Amino acid sequence: MPQDRYRPHGAAGAAVAVVIPAKDEAERIGATVVAARGLPGVDLVIVVDDGSSDATVDLALDAGARVLRHGRNRGKGAAMETGAEGVRLVEEHEAAGGTVRTPRHLLFLDADLGGSAERAGPLMTPVLEGTADMSIALFPATRLRLGGHGFVVRLAREGVHRATGWEPEQPLNGQRCLTRAAYEAARPLAPGFGVETGLSIDVLRAGFRVVEVEVPLEHRPTGADLRAQTHRAHQFVDVARALAARELRPTLRRSWEGAVHGVREAGGKLSRKAGHITRKKR
Repeated sequence: MPQDRYRPHGAAGAAVAVVIPAKDEAERIGATVVAARGLPGVDLVIVVDDGSSDATVDLALDAGARVLRHGRNRGKGAAMETGAEGVRLVEEHEAAGGTVRTPRHLLFLDADLGGSAERAGPLMTPVLEGTADMSIALFPATRLRLGGHGFVVRLAREGVHRATGWEPEQPLNGQRCLTRAAYEAARPLAPGFGVETGLSIDVLRAGFRVVEVEVPLEHRPTGADLRAQTHRAHQFVDVARALAARELRPTLRRSWEGAVHGVREAGGKLSRKAGHITRKKR
């Protein structure tokens, strides 16, 4: 596809800043940063190192990113907020030097996209053209749609639908482009892996337009080993918290809190108790 399709078409001087939360992503962070920097309309890439113990920071710097660091792991939501604040500080510094510009839109990308991040251009198009305030990536229909185990996806999808009336296909997809106004409407972001669910609800409730865009991106599958199962348990807890915090129906809130307790009592393992709130047939 011609790259000029993805030139900024919104407010004069509008550009995009890429924010990449990362923890122990030395294997892929360099390729992800290089690909992100090459996207038309992108003039700033910030990697937020969320307590890595490997060479993530050095490799991100070598690839040309600006890097912000958390001294300890604070979770994905906190890393995204740190990155967005970094964008604001860069713009504040530019303004102090006499460069006045339209605030950049924010493109959040996962650190493990690798070279496939170069294909994220269509995700920015609706926001740059002013037809949407937040776009969410859909991985291609011809591939396994990643982004969380089935019951976690159902929890998030049904929760967003109950809260807003809109049902996302991939509610946990972290590849998102937002206007700054839409981002500010969702602050403070939901903590941890509940951030995407919270973003969707908060942005929609504030009256902004949200679209899903099929983009041929690829990231590392979660897998099925013990580490992956623990990740899904944490993901479930964070999504449940994000939904409960947004004061959905009291009965659902009690169910989610009970399910979260069941996961904790199971020592981080997936509990059968977690499934009963998402068994509704579609």
